[in-house]
Amino acid sequence: MNSNQSAKSVLDRVLVMEMVRVTEAAAVAASTLVGRGDEKAADAAAVEAMRRTFDTLDIDGTVVIGEGERDEAPMLYIGEKVGGAPGRGPKVDIALDPLEGTTITAKAGPNALAVLAAAEEGCLLNAPDVYMDKIAVGPGYPEDVIDLAKTPTQNVEAVAKAKGVEPKDIIVCVLDRPRHAELIAELRGIGCGVVLIGDGDVAGVIATTDQDTTIDMYMGSGGAPEGVLAAAALRCVGGQFNGRLLFRNDDERKRAAKWGIEDLDRIYKLHDLAKGDCIFAATGVTDGSLLDGVKKIRRPNGERIMTTESVVMRASSGTVRWVRGEHRI
Repeated sequence: MNSNQSAKSVLDRVLVMEMVRVTEAAAVAASTLVGRGDEKAADAAAVEAMRRTFDTLDIDGTVVIGEGERDEAPMLYIGEKVGGAPGRGPKVDIALDPLEGTTITAKAGPNALAVLAAAEEGCLLNAPDVYMDKIAVGPGYPEDVIDLAKTPTQNVEAVAKAKGVEPKDIIVCVLDRPRHAELIAELRGIGCGVVLIGDGDVAGVIATTDQDTTIDMYMGSGGAPEGVLAAAALRCVGGQFNGRLLFRNDDERKRAAKWGIEDLDRIYKLHDLAKGDCIFAATGVTDGSLLDGVKKIRRPNGERIMTTESVVMRASSGTVRWVRGEHRI
């Protein structure tokens, strides 16, 4: 049995829709704190709900990307075992962000998500919690159309040529951060449209796969764990991704060594970050370009419900499912 067959057989025993239950639980819990100004409380609610729901799944799971190391996080920390079948269920590595966009949630902004990715043991990069320089495009382009070793201008020109348009017709999504001032200036200098987002770079990367967003590329630096989650989503629906870890001090370099990162300058491509069969699931917490957020509804008979919108993707089949849920309060 080769590795791809092994990955497929492992995830065949994990109901894809069960992963949606996990992100739904986290999103619903976080939604009760939207606009309350308390980032930590919103994140804690999502973490607790996600952890509790994982225990109902018939898997032997290990968190490879989570809320931090054991001494920094009370649960869903890197290395933590999750799932209701330890030692007997399929071994699954899990990358997660119970609340991608804590500041967004606290301020009731757009694009907050509960996200996770699952793959066969050893198929997701165990990325340290540092920054990552990223570039991504959606499906349909020639292989290696993007290259993080090249300048932003060169990458835009390559994508524009492959698309049959001028660089000024390319729209790039970038996190609105002071560190991206030079990048934004360079992109606008060649006539690109730049879509600035306040947070939520997983949604920003995935936006390149949806023609309705009109976004062609994603560029800029953000969290490395979010880079792995975004790569898992692109593995499912197509697209290209390059990432390079960024280290600000010796402590971060030591942290990388702890997780087995030896080449500190390596440019990771899509299959370096997420290989084999993958499942990606996300549920909207607040309304965004990818998903609607959680809504509270009171029916005429007085019954109160919450509605959720989720997406779940599978790499082996290329299937994308949009799921609308109703949850009684």
